[in-house]
Amino acid sequence: MWCGILTAAAQDLIVKTDASKIEANVVEVSPDAVRYKRFSNPDGPTYVLPVAEIHYIRYANGEKEFYTRPSDAAEPAETPEAAAETGSSLPAEVETPGGRYVLQRYEIGELYDQDGVKGIICALSEDGQHGLVISLDEIYLHWSTFRKPDLRVIGTDESSDGMVNMETVERYIAENGLSWDDFPAFKWCREKGEGWYLPAIDEILVIGNNYNGGTRLRNNRKARNAFNDALKDAGGERMDRMVYYFSSTEKNEKEAYTSHMSIEPPYVVEIPKYNKFLVRAVHKF
Repeated sequence: MWCGILTAAAQDLIVKTDASKIEANVVEVSPDAVRYKRFSNPDGPTYVLPVAEIHYIRYANGEKEFYTRPSDAAEPAETPEAAAETGSSLPAEVETPGGRYVLQRYEIGELYDQDGVKGIICALSEDGQHGLVISLDEIYLHWSTFRKPDLRVIGTDESSDGMVNMETVERYIAENGLSWDDFPAFKWCREKGEGWYLPAIDEILVIGNNYNGGTRLRNNRKARNAFNDALKDAGGERMDRMVYYFSSTEKNEKEAYTSHMSIEPPYVVEIPKYNKFLVRAVHKF
């Protein structure tokens, strides 16, 4: 995504997602909104229109800039989803036969609220178009309820993708006649809806770094406050810096890996699964 100032002496046309049209002089395009003056009143007030409401803009020179993919446009050579799988990056704009399709870029700490998924962006791919959102709320829960002499290895040894661990727990429940009640932290994340899961330990470590502005090598209170303010502004709860958060990655029959949000090591500590510690859910986008 890009931003810049555009000046226009001729008529631009803004076509909204509801098919309505605005004859305008576009003044400014930012990642979140387009500012314009009505073509019929160039000296009048400046209006602000969220990019989410814009299908495309046709500028006076005939160039089109799409903000939602036109239905009759050919697919780009590589979609954002394909790029995420191959590890390649995409430009902020993709040329299509109908014009340019503007790809959404996101930022750490930004509120994500699309398709029923709402949370704060806590991790991003290199192209800024995919990543993780973290739940607005948190809770103290057991990882699992099993105690001596019934301690057991579940098999959630994946360290980088908690969804894999979530699927392992689901299989274990089915194969052993158990229920999600035996895994309270996983159950809480699962009940947030399809796609929500308890993050793996590497995912929590990434969240911790991003919460602190991208690194824990220096104190960045501004970054932490901004992240917490975003949570609070969205109606959520601030992250706790000193209390450990459960990951879905287990160490052995007794312990699972946890991490905190502070800048002080150690960043990974093994804690008994039957103890209660903080839990946040994540969702991929």
